Amino acid sequence: MNLDTNTEAVRRINLRILPFLMLLYLVAYIDRSNISVAALGMNAELGLTSQMYGLAAGIFFATYIVFEIPSNVLLTRFGARRWIARIMITWGIVAAGMAFVSSAHQLYGMRLLLGAAEAGFTPGIIYYLAKLYPSRDRANAMSFFYIGAALASVIGLPLSGLLLNAHGILGLSGWRWVFLIEGIPAVLLGFAVLKFLPDRPKDAAWLTATQQDNLERTIAAEEAEAPVSHHASWSVAFSSIRVWLLAFFWLLQAFGTIGITLFMPLIVKNLSGGGNLAVSLLSAVPFLAACVFMFFNSRHSDRTGERAFHLGLPLALAGACLLGATYAGDARLSYLLLVLSVALNWAVIPIFWAVTTELVSGIAAAISIALINALANVAGLALPPVIGWIKDSTGTYDIALTLVASALIVGGVLGIAIVRTGTPALRLSRQ
Repeated sequence: MNLDTNTEAVRRINLRILPFLMLLYLVAYIDRSNISVAALGMNAELGLTSQMYGLAAGIFFATYIVFEIPSNVLLTRFGARRWIARIMITWGIVAAGMAFVSSAHQLYGMRLLLGAAEAGFTPGIIYYLAKLYPSRDRANAMSFFYIGAALASVIGLPLSGLLLNAHGILGLSGWRWVFLIEGIPAVLLGFAVLKFLPDRPKDAAWLTATQQDNLERTIAAEEAEAPVSHHASWSVAFSSIRVWLLAFFWLLQAFGTIGITLFMPLIVKNLSGGGNLAVSLLSAVPFLAACVFMFFNSRHSDRTGERAFHLGLPLALAGACLLGATYAGDARLSYLLLVLSVALNWAVIPIFWAVTTELVSGIAAAISIALINALANVAGLALPPVIGWIKDSTGTYDIALTLVASALIVGGVLGIAIVRTGTPALRLSRQ
């Protein structure tokens, strides 16, 4: 296996595929989380309490969890290109359709449909990246993919804030324009996926035959060495202690990415008391910092081959910063610590998926990735209603944020332990 050939092939994939995948995830994350900005106008119009909003935000994950594993199994059958296109077209239609709800129960129903439509997108892309990249380049690739999600908040939150100001145009409320305008790109990009994405290196016409062959052989050799191998039955994913430990870590990490993201504008408004556009701009800053932290953490991890502390330490620090933000007593300091908490939390994401795809391969990988992601989204299902209930009951987010911070600290310790006791060393010498 020629290292120089693989390096040039990876460079071409980086240029051809990664920007497009970032765009897909940016659009996906906007459609999933724009409800957080829409809430600034929607809650009053539909008569939603904080607890009812939390239920609407979280119920998305009920169907997302149920259909996550079946979706990834079907992806391995139909190919990433066709299945990801199907996901995007259906979720775009549903996301735009949320503009026309007129009651809390209709909102709940549309969020359930959105979860079913989008199920399998994230684990499907992670599985797809593992089929394109050798392990030594995987964390860096994952970081760029997830930068798309962070940029969704950097771009999507201010965009959603601006769309709120379209209130009254054609008789529609501003929050309805948020859903309508931001749902359309997913449909258009779904058709672009069919034309643009190769299913694996051998299908990429812009790679030479030698590059295709070397990448395929390198990745196949790594899959053969994975603890949960390419040839293992899908049921092995459910019986592997490593998979369940990784799932528990991802669940704890999701307390931050899901719990804080869906409430970010409301939390920032509580701190700043500003108008909708100012709140949406301030809410975007933590995710801009997240892009920077993800890039440098994953790049350094790939270069050094170290995974444990790149995975666990930032998450524990994220929890500590969130505790500081909750009880600082000064709005500016609280906001700064909140920015650091979000950035550190997101910094672990590409490292986690690099570790996971180094441990499992083949159909077991597709099942394991979907299982891990589905279990983590239990936080998305349960946490928003709980946070909303705590806010309604106490008048503040302090207790809820303390719960989230504690989960992040425990998750950080667990992440270090998982990697140091079970993950094979990064295979730099064999590529």
